[in-house]
Amino acid sequence: MIGLVATAVLVALAVYVIFQRRLTPVEKERRRRVFVNRSRRTVEGVISEAGEDLIHYQYELRGVMYFASQDVSAIRTLLPLFPDRLIGAVGVKYDPRNPANSIVICEDWSGLTVKRESQDAIVE
Repeated sequence: MIGLVATAVLVALAVYVIFQRRLTPVEKERRRRVFVNRSRRTVEGVISEAGEDLIHYQYELRGVMYFASQDVSAIRTLLPLFPDRLIGAVGVKYDPRNPANSIVICEDWSGLTVKRESQDAIVE
Protein backbone atom coordinates (compact mmCIF):
# COMPACT_ATOMS: atom_id res chain seq x y z
CA MET A 1 0.00 0.00 0.00
CA ILE A 2 2.79 2.45 0.89
CA GLY A 3 4.58 1.60 -2.37
CA LEU A 4 1.44 2.42 -4.37
CA VAL A 5 1.05 5.81 -2.65
CA ALA A 6 4.75 6.62 -3.15
CA THR A 7 4.50 5.70 -6.84
CA ALA A 8 1.43 7.92 -7.28
CA VAL A 9 3.20 10.84 -5.60
CA LEU A 10 6.28 10.41 -7.80
CA VAL A 11 4.16 10.25 -10.97
CA ALA A 12 2.28 13.39 -9.93
CA LEU A 13 5.57 15.17 -9.21
CA ALA A 14 7.01 14.12 -12.58
CA VAL A 15 3.92 15.42 -14.43
CA TYR A 16 4.14 18.72 -12.52
CA VAL A 17 7.84 19.17 -13.36
CA ILE A 18 7.32 18.34 -17.04
CA PHE A 19 4.48 20.84 -17.44
CA GLN A 20 6.27 23.59 -15.51
CA ARG A 21 9.29 23.34 -17.79
CA ARG A 22 7.14 23.62 -20.90
CA LEU A 23 5.94 27.10 -20.03
CA THR A 24 7.04 29.66 -22.55
CA PRO A 25 8.86 32.79 -21.35
CA VAL A 26 5.77 34.83 -22.28
CA GLU A 27 3.57 32.61 -20.09
CA LYS A 28 6.05 32.73 -17.20
CA GLU A 29 6.06 36.54 -17.36
CA ARG A 30 2.24 36.63 -17.50
CA ARG A 31 2.05 34.44 -14.40
CA ARG A 32 4.56 36.66 -12.62
CA ARG A 33 2.46 39.76 -13.40
CA VAL A 34 -0.70 38.04 -12.13
CA PHE A 35 1.08 36.94 -8.94
CA VAL A 36 2.46 40.41 -8.18
CA ASN A 37 -0.91 41.99 -8.97
CA ARG A 38 -2.55 39.79 -6.31
CA SER A 39 -0.20 41.11 -3.61
CA ARG A 40 -2.10 44.43 -3.50
CA ARG A 41 0.92 46.26 -2.11
CA THR A 42 1.60 49.53 -3.92
CA VAL A 43 4.12 52.32 -3.65
CA GLU A 44 4.75 55.49 -5.63
CA GLY A 45 7.52 55.40 -8.22
CA VAL A 46 8.89 57.26 -11.21
CA ILE A 47 9.23 56.09 -14.80
CA SER A 48 12.58 57.24 -16.16
CA GLU A 49 12.38 55.71 -19.63
CA ALA A 50 9.61 54.08 -21.65
CA GLY A 51 9.85 52.31 -24.98
CA GLU A 52 7.67 49.95 -26.96
CA ASP A 53 8.94 46.84 -25.15
CA LEU A 54 10.44 48.05 -21.85
CA ILE A 55 9.50 50.46 -19.11
CA HIS A 56 12.31 51.51 -16.74
CA TYR A 57 11.24 52.79 -13.34
CA GLN A 58 12.41 53.30 -9.79
CA TYR A 59 10.77 53.31 -6.37
CA GLU A 60 11.75 53.53 -2.74
CA LEU A 61 10.53 51.12 -0.10
CA ARG A 62 11.63 51.11 3.55
CA GLY A 63 14.68 53.23 2.77
CA VAL A 64 15.85 51.06 -0.13
CA MET A 65 15.85 52.45 -3.67
CA TYR A 66 14.89 49.91 -6.34
CA PHE A 67 15.63 50.35 -10.05
CA ALA A 68 13.62 48.00 -12.25
CA SER A 69 12.30 47.44 -15.74
CA GLN A 70 9.26 45.59 -17.02
CA ASP A 71 8.94 43.83 -20.34
CA VAL A 72 5.63 45.04 -21.75
CA SER A 73 5.92 43.56 -25.25
CA ALA A 74 3.12 41.03 -24.56
CA ILE A 75 0.72 43.74 -23.30
CA ARG A 76 1.71 46.51 -25.72
CA THR A 77 -1.95 47.09 -26.63
CA LEU A 78 -2.53 48.44 -23.11
CA LEU A 79 0.04 51.20 -23.62
CA PRO A 80 -0.44 54.53 -25.37
CA LEU A 81 0.72 54.97 -28.95
CA PHE A 82 3.64 57.12 -27.78
CA PRO A 83 5.20 55.43 -24.71
CA ASP A 84 7.41 58.44 -23.92
CA ARG A 85 4.27 60.14 -22.56
CA LEU A 86 4.46 57.72 -19.63
CA ILE A 87 7.60 59.30 -18.14
CA GLY A 88 6.81 60.63 -14.68
CA ALA A 89 4.91 59.41 -11.63
CA VAL A 90 3.66 55.82 -11.54
CA GLY A 91 2.07 53.39 -9.09
CA VAL A 92 4.19 50.28 -8.53
CA LYS A 93 2.89 46.95 -7.22
CA TYR A 94 5.44 44.71 -5.53
CA ASP A 95 5.73 41.32 -3.85
CA PRO A 96 6.06 41.92 -0.07
CA ARG A 97 8.30 38.83 0.27
CA ASN A 98 10.57 40.06 -2.55
CA PRO A 99 10.17 43.84 -3.04
CA ALA A 100 12.41 43.78 -6.12
CA ASN A 101 9.70 41.74 -7.90
CA SER A 102 7.44 44.54 -9.13
CA ILE A 103 5.18 45.69 -11.97
CA VAL A 104 3.71 48.96 -13.22
CA ILE A 105 1.06 47.40 -15.48
CA CYS A 106 -0.65 44.06 -16.07
CA GLU A 107 -3.80 42.80 -17.74
CA ASP A 108 -6.04 43.73 -14.78
CA TRP A 109 -4.31 46.77 -13.26
CA SER A 110 -2.30 49.81 -14.28
CA GLY A 111 -0.29 52.27 -12.23
CA LEU A 112 0.46 54.35 -15.32
CA THR A 113 -0.61 57.94 -15.78
CA VAL A 114 -0.72 59.05 -19.40
CA LYS A 115 -0.06 62.67 -20.23
CA ARG A 116 -2.65 63.84 -22.73
CA GLU A 117 -1.91 66.30 -25.52
CA SER A 118 -4.46 68.84 -26.59
CA GLN A 119 -6.33 68.19 -29.82
CA ASP A 120 -4.74 71.33 -31.33
CA ALA A 121 -1.25 69.81 -31.01
CA ILE A 122 -2.16 66.69 -33.00
CA VAL A 123 -1.31 67.03 -36.68
CA GLU A 124 -2.98 64.68 -39.16
